[in-house]
Amino acid sequence: MNLGLKGKVALIAGGSMGLGKAVAVQFAREGADVVICGLDDPELKQAQSEIEKESHGPVMALGVDLTNPREAVDFIRKSVKRFGTVDVLVNNAGGPPSLPFLEIDDQLWEYGFKLNLMSTIVMTREAVPIMKDRKWGRIINMTSISVKQPIDGLILSNTIRSGVIGLAKTLSTELAPFNITVNSVCPGYTLTDRVRRLAVVQAEREGVKPEDIIGRWESSIPMKRLGTPEEFAALVVFLASEQAGYITGAAIQIDGGWYRGIM
Repeated sequence: MNLGLKGKVALIAGGSMGLGKAVAVQFAREGADVVICGLDDPELKQAQSEIEKESHGPVMALGVDLTNPREAVDFIRKSVKRFGTVDVLVNNAGGPPSLPFLEIDDQLWEYGFKLNLMSTIVMTREAVPIMKDRKWGRIINMTSISVKQPIDGLILSNTIRSGVIGLAKTLSTELAPFNITVNSVCPGYTLTDRVRRLAVVQAEREGVKPEDIIGRWESSIPMKRLGTPEEFAALVVFLASEQAGYITGAAIQIDGGWYRGIM
């Protein structure tokens, strides 16, 4: 299927590792011009090199701390200066730490807010006027299955990512007349470094092995396995395609059937 993404400019925040990098690789394979951002560390340059192997041209990689609004704005502005526009914006910023409620102070709450919600607001606000002028755009927010079914131990993520869903649903109505779609993707347990780290944290609390935690998660999933980053990326890229032009305001889980709710 030709997804119509060749020559489109796709900006993927948090594209230096995990699900973000998998998404960037898939956009490169579809012929899009790709810009990624991440913390300015060796992983960013490594990701740039890996994505360029799948790309028809150079991949732009910017060192950005998404908890800093000025840097988040510069991510959009520098990308537009290089490529002239932004067609697809993938808002993604990893996740805040896993801690019990009483161990989370005001500073950590503010960090989680800046990381996951404020960064989405700032980048989207910068990209929307460009998309409106062109009467075309795709905004895709990478959240978590926790927005549909809260996950124990992830109260920061459960709370703040739900705000992203409220933003996206409201914004999708406002931007629909301009042929701009706004959707959110909600991954369940997917085999990434973050999930491995969460397994280690949980294992230490319970005095068991990380493999035991991952096995427990797998047993709770109807498909009896964790998802792959490539499966997740395929959904994101489809939502950015021409064929997905009538899908907006949706929050789509990709979790192997873990979420049991009807809606």
